[in-house]
Amino acid sequence: MKGVNAIIMGAAGRDFHNFNVYFRENPLYNIVAFTAAQIPGVDNRVYPPELSGEGYPNGIPIYSESLLKDLIIKYNVKVVFFSYSDVSYKELLSKAALVQSLGCDFILLSPASTTLKPTVKSISICGVRTGVGKSPVTRYITSLLKKRGFQPVIIRHPMPYGDLTKSIVQRFSSLEDLDANKCSVEEREDIEPHIRAGFIVYTGVDYGRILNAAEREGDFIIWDGGNNDFPFYETDLNIVVVDGLRPDHIVEYYPSEVNFRRADIIIITKTDISPKENVQRIYDYAKVLNSKAEIIEGVLAKKGEPELSLKDRKVLAIEDGPSITHGGLSHGAAYAYSMEKGGVIIDPKPFAKGIIREIYKIYPHIGPVLPAIGYNEHQLKDFMSSIKNLKFDVIVSATPADLGLILKEDFPIVKVTYEFIPSDSAYLEKLINQRIRI
Repeated sequence: MKGVNAIIMGAAGRDFHNFNVYFRENPLYNIVAFTAAQIPGVDNRVYPPELSGEGYPNGIPIYSESLLKDLIIKYNVKVVFFSYSDVSYKELLSKAALVQSLGCDFILLSPASTTLKPTVKSISICGVRTGVGKSPVTRYITSLLKKRGFQPVIIRHPMPYGDLTKSIVQRFSSLEDLDANKCSVEEREDIEPHIRAGFIVYTGVDYGRILNAAEREGDFIIWDGGNNDFPFYETDLNIVVVDGLRPDHIVEYYPSEVNFRRADIIIITKTDISPKENVQRIYDYAKVLNSKAEIIEGVLAKKGEPELSLKDRKVLAIEDGPSITHGGLSHGAAYAYSMEKGGVIIDPKPFAKGIIREIYKIYPHIGPVLPAIGYNEHQLKDFMSSIKNLKFDVIVSATPADLGLILKEDFPIVKVTYEFIPSDSAYLEKLINQRIRI
């Protein structure tokens, strides 16, 4: 007999992991549905029987979160588990109020309930918001380990936006692997720079199987977190990245504060462009919330290739999608680089098509930039149509994915890359050596 009816609120990532680890063989709960938010087009699917297990022979339906109230009533749900990240405390408690007003418990599972333990040495790199620079820090740390003679493997936070049965375990070591797996723009943004740096990346849906595969190939696991989620693995060292431009988000978004309190090392990025009082506020938060953590400052150094002159030229600034949408940034490195080089930024909003037009309505904080959106082929077509509808001299792109490969058009493109540079590299390396004894 199955337990009480329950719903998992998610966004195509943490929710699936929580199910696999905590619910798949748990007789206390009968998961009647997942709900999906944040990511356009990831609802109206089924979590397949290949992943849901013997207790769910037909799989589990995935609905839009907008239907949550109706689902609770229809399925006589008694418990709702919130299982995604990058939401404000206000929004989180509003969702809790809705659920509790309908007579349901609203539960957040802790890291202890959802982490798996690697059998090799491991480091997690997480953040307190989307867009803080986790992936550049991941590449920096992975490079240090590779120089020490280790064979590190990066495991990336999930982005299973397509066919879930084909995404159970995914391995990437070449750009061709991205095409073979039909990766979305968002997946390319997070995986492609690691591949170009010469690293192997695993991602997918079942992080138990993913861990087993990665451990057969490498002797050091690096967890590269997504959004501001906490890690899927119990690691030997927890590094948490904080944005010097957004210090108060530590205590304003879930689960930012969870990460901050658990950190062994706190890395403050963007210190070169952050007000000094912002950086000091992060130190003040650490004194209260996590006085044992070591703190390292650093910058995300920008570089544009090729070095075209932008002075007085009309520029279309294209930014990393999630950072600009639910990440809450009005603009990013493309805009900043274009302004530094004297470019004239054009506003793409009046010319946006399809899903891009809807994105601007959903996220009115977005400035005169174009978020790189392409979770599926239809959205990618809208993204490309929006670009073709504009008149500009040059594209400045800060999406980590290679737009030239995606657009397959002969647009002049300046690709802005950014890599992490710590203020004291020797001290950071010393801390890593001490904490994990390598």
